Amino acid sequence: MIRTAIVEDDPAAVERLCAAIDAADDIEVIAVARNFAAGIALVESGGFDVLLCDLGLPDGSGVGIIKASAARYPDADIIVITVFADQAKVLDSIKAGARGYLLKGGGLDECVEGIREIRRGGSPISPIIARQLLQQLRPAAVPPHEGEALSPREAEVLNLLARGFSYAEIATLLGLSAQTIGTYIKRIYRKLEVNSRSEAVFEASSRGIMDVH
Repeated sequence: MIRTAIVEDDPAAVERLCAAIDAADDIEVIAVARNFAAGIALVESGGFDVLLCDLGLPDGSGVGIIKASAARYPDADIIVITVFADQAKVLDSIKAGARGYLLKGGGLDECVEGIREIRRGGSPISPIIARQLLQQLRPAAVPPHEGEALSPREAEVLNLLARGFSYAEIATLLGLSAQTIGTYIKRIYRKLEVNSRSEAVFEASSRGIMDVH
């Protein structure tokens, strides 16, 4: 079972999340906190594999809870669940330690599958968030002191990956095999010195090596 903790101040959202997770036979809710102070106490208690954390709490920002969890339990995965879609909050959350970022409007099925995906080593990100992250990017080679430049094909693959497409979908769009796409993604991760989709998008954004039109 994937042990999941929730930090969320909206009672209706908590109820819906718990109902959706309870309906899954491989995930369980072990703790719920409804504000920042309770969220910090929840983190200190531990015992969870995945933390679902809202950002807009009545007594503080969820980013502080994310930082505390990432520092205390680096093996636990953190998914932001929020109504906030602005780029600054996304980047702050990723820098704090979040490995996934889902908008509440995306549906509960997306959240449940996101829990499974993140435990498989993925980084669930709502497509609109990925697009916003890439809006600031500009096409340019990576400066020599920042690492090896992405090839045009690698940049294209990263672009599609950041938009939320799966390996198989990218392979179909580019007319390549899924194995070839996997090879490109491994090269992208190596060149950017990252280990996940969200980290790759953030690093690409920081370096300014891509653009989406």
